[in-house]
Amino acid sequence: MGKENHTGSPGFILLELSTQPEHRRLLALLFLSMYLLILLGNLLIVLLIRSDACLLHTPMYFFLSHLSLADVGFASVIVPKMLQNHLVQVKTISYGGCLTQMYFYIAFGNTDSFLLATMAYDRYVAICHPLHYATRMSHKRCLFLVAGCWLLAFLHSLLYTLLMSHLSFCSSREIPQFFCEFYPLLGLACSDTAVVETTALIEGFLDVLGPFVLIVVSYVWIFYTIRNVPSANGKRKAISTCGSHLVVVVLFYGTLCWVYLQPSSRNSGQSNMVASLMYTVVTPMLNPFIYTLRNQEMKVSLRRLVVTM
Repeated sequence: MGKENHTGSPGFILLELSTQPEHRRLLALLFLSMYLLILLGNLLIVLLIRSDACLLHTPMYFFLSHLSLADVGFASVIVPKMLQNHLVQVKTISYGGCLTQMYFYIAFGNTDSFLLATMAYDRYVAICHPLHYATRMSHKRCLFLVAGCWLLAFLHSLLYTLLMSHLSFCSSREIPQFFCEFYPLLGLACSDTAVVETTALIEGFLDVLGPFVLIVVSYVWIFYTIRNVPSANGKRKAISTCGSHLVVVVLFYGTLCWVYLQPSSRNSGQSNMVASLMYTVVTPMLNPFIYTLRNQEMKVSLRRLVVTM
């Protein structure tokens, strides 16, 4: 295998979920349907929250509206290119296009992670410190937290992309994944990747495990507080306010752990591609259903919107 620098070449080749011709159109139809559900569901949540002043000024829903926007961006970076691969068999992606896709994929994914941690902190304050909730989670502070989530995520992503842009790539251009994921792309590099790998490991602890640890610690305190609530009805009410968020956290971090914490994560095979599909497409599609079907206030806001149309 040649060791020539291909950063100026036509780009890379992405894999398909299935190489069987009879499956391609079926998969494309499935992905298109899922993508439309992602757009419809998440943008509907944003519309409901932004059109209801009460919901917009409630921290939990304010954070949820930004989580929905991040999910739309997350899926939009990946799914359109995946549809093109399956429908018209254009599996190539330019070098610049690949880095751009990687940048926004990491940025929106990290935004999801940071927002989930922020929502866990919001539930912690609401349940463990209810008397101080109004001051600790003022609208000004919520704006600061959301701005921090977006800014930190995009700065972290910029670091990854700049490091990747300085690498040289081998003659093999086939990325073992259906999008430009960081580690599969790193596996094609011919130059020394020690600095990139060390930086990615440190950054991984900060931008993935950091929010996850915050979520775990928040829920340890939440469940400890709920355990001391005297009435069964009070316990059920407290748990119900966390149920949707917990389900989303398990879906998001569960599939991330499957992809990144197993030894074979850098040589993504078919199972890793399916797991990647879970957190890039399936989770953003399910989030609106999880938050609306279990939430009475969202249902009321939806009915009000339908009546006024």
